[in-house]
Amino acid sequence: MQIDNAMAELGPIFAGRVSRAPAILAQHGQSETLAASGRPDAVVYPQTTEEVVRIAQICARNGVPMVGWGAGTSLEGHALAVRGGVTVDFTQMDAVLAVYPEDMLCVVQPGITRERLNEELRATGLFFPVDPGANATLGGMAMTRASGTTAVRYGTMRDNVLGLEVVLADGRVIRTGTSAPKTSAGYDLTALMVGSEGTLGLVTEVTLRLQGQPEAVSAAVCAFPTLSDAVDCVIATIQSGIPMARIEFLDTASVAACAAWAGMDLPAAPHLLVEFHGSPSGVQEQAERYGELAGEFGSSGFQWARAAEDRARLWRMRHQAFQAILASRPGATAMVTDVCVPISRLAEAVAETHEDIARGSIPGPILGHVGDGNFHSVLLIDPANPAEQAEAKALANRMAERALRLGGTITGEHGVGSGKIGLMEAEHGLAWDVMRQIKQALDPANLMNPGKMLRP
Repeated sequence: MQIDNAMAELGPIFAGRVSRAPAILAQHGQSETLAASGRPDAVVYPQTTEEVVRIAQICARNGVPMVGWGAGTSLEGHALAVRGGVTVDFTQMDAVLAVYPEDMLCVVQPGITRERLNEELRATGLFFPVDPGANATLGGMAMTRASGTTAVRYGTMRDNVLGLEVVLADGRVIRTGTSAPKTSAGYDLTALMVGSEGTLGLVTEVTLRLQGQPEAVSAAVCAFPTLSDAVDCVIATIQSGIPMARIEFLDTASVAACAAWAGMDLPAAPHLLVEFHGSPSGVQEQAERYGELAGEFGSSGFQWARAAEDRARLWRMRHQAFQAILASRPGATAMVTDVCVPISRLAEAVAETHEDIARGSIPGPILGHVGDGNFHSVLLIDPANPAEQAEAKALANRMAERALRLGGTITGEHGVGSGKIGLMEAEHGLAWDVMRQIKQALDPANLMNPGKMLRP
């Protein structure tokens, strides 16, 4: 790797937008959770696709790795430069390039965040629905195939990305997908790139599917006697066909932490947070049907939130769950892991995970987007205690193995990064080698986010 030679070429092109300052490198060398460390040798801030092409060409010529960076909110070390090189920070490529209301789609640069996109779409009557909780960038969300609280109704990034512009490792620019609602022309390169975690190229444009803003919205939170009652209610709700926009689960420990953090009065019991979108009459009917169903599972303490500010407060509590849970054990850090299982096996998976954590010595509150079988555990550990770190890793591995045994996946939305490489063969078998062959074809020098997702 010839980083000094690369910097000599990059410096004149990106005057004032390339840095080797220790504070900048440190900012781009840390993760929100316990993940492998890795600082870049330099950080570059492009503003156009053409500048990304120059970065790729210079880095390829000098054998320097490239790692894309958005908001830095990923949880499995995806954006950490574990082999050094150049971090390509897309925060200055944050424009909405076009909005096509009649086609219900838009084209954006990768550095725009989902919250700012929805602010700019407000006057159009449209919105972008994927909500991973964090105010992530759309490029990062595409590269990690992000999901979130609304996936049960609107799908994940896989369902909402129609096309991409991608700079490959040698500087070539390709476009995948079209603005048409569907296509049967050739390999689906958009689907290949979405979720590739920057290992195949750097995304410079994203074409997104939009949704109409619902006429009416209603949200509620309610408690259940036991964890099993809450999860069984989720399964019954989905199987009954009630069109939920969101249905979120928090176990007792998560509720206690979130309520204390947000200053809300919630009983110490498992809770579901739900939301309905549609016409006023439709939302009322859905809410009534859900209320009746939840009552069959012993729900209590219903708190309805129909005003926008009340709903915002309720979902702010859920979105800040990680910070709230982290604060419940001062001085702790966290290993945050997720799995996803078929909805019919959800109760079994959550119950076994809860029992497994309870047998250990570290806290591990459980919460998640259970409407599509996806749940998380925030394993709180003393960063100076190697035994606790080992216990957390063992718990996370058992969660993944359990999900596979039940027909699920090792991660429903967090992705692989460097944190779950060791579990990929168990899920994919020989298909994991096929992924490596695709990588070899597009990036033979292994310069695009090396050390992530694929077999070493």
